[in-house]
Amino acid sequence: MAKDRLFLLLLIVPAFAVLLFTIGIPIVKSIYMSFFDVTLLRMKVQPWNDFANYAGIFKDGEFFNALRVTLTYVLCIVSIQFVLGLFLALLLNSNIRFKKLFRTLILIPWIVPTIVSALLWMWLFQPQYGLVNYVLQELNLINAPKNWLTNLDLALPAVIVTALWRQLPFMSIMLLAGMQGISEDMYEAARIDGANRTQTLLHITLPMLKNNIKTVTLISIIENFKMFPLFWIMTGGGPLDKTTTLAIYSYKTAFVQLDLGKGAAIGALWLIIMILISSLYNKLFSIGEEDESGRGKRRVKSKSVKQKIAA
Repeated sequence: MAKDRLFLLLLIVPAFAVLLFTIGIPIVKSIYMSFFDVTLLRMKVQPWNDFANYAGIFKDGEFFNALRVTLTYVLCIVSIQFVLGLFLALLLNSNIRFKKLFRTLILIPWIVPTIVSALLWMWLFQPQYGLVNYVLQELNLINAPKNWLTNLDLALPAVIVTALWRQLPFMSIMLLAGMQGISEDMYEAARIDGANRTQTLLHITLPMLKNNIKTVTLISIIENFKMFPLFWIMTGGGPLDKTTTLAIYSYKTAFVQLDLGKGAAIGALWLIIMILISSLYNKLFSIGEEDESGRGKRRVKSKSVKQKIAA
């Protein structure tokens, strides 16, 4: 036992040390900095400012606008991504021709670096010679070219489309991997009992994919909550802060306005919000699991009572 514990300790310590120096210390340093007046113009002098950084955040109103944009973006991209990802996973899990080829091709957008994806879609959304405007005009869906990335109403949807193209393969492949682990015997039994495709999806596929769905959607929420490259490259937070997320707001405050203390305070609030959202999300799933286990126990008790009565 002592040798096993020593071996486990040797495995854990290097990973823990890496996490401590790359994540733990920077987070602590950032939270510590948020309580001081720190700018890039005078790094050596860092006076305590009596929570002025946090007071300034709540006074200027920009934080709440950035939070609203972030939550809107995350809600839209994760929900659309899940629905389309589930559809693609079901399609790739069916008996279609060349499905192995399609499973390979679908990974291409995910392989492309985020910066390249942003530059590619900036060209596609270009108002004069962009492919998006050309196709929509040919289909008579629009009468004139749209300025997608500078329009107050279209900038955020344009970024969402880009993020969807970039991230959809990951969602699809993760859900497909979960479907591959479901026994074919369950589907065969459902077909014998007369279940249609909708019933099979609702009562077999989705319940069996619950853990996969929980994991992949939580990863998607976290990744999109801190999305920076697409917004910064495509819109820079504009027009008129319509695409200014918490990531953009924090970056502009710290490295454009040179106010590192306030930027660190934004990061600290951002971290708290992320922890609350992740905890709430896990809590919702755990409530569902508790309900299912309770129903299962009630079924077992009901069967045992019936058996005793019959005896």
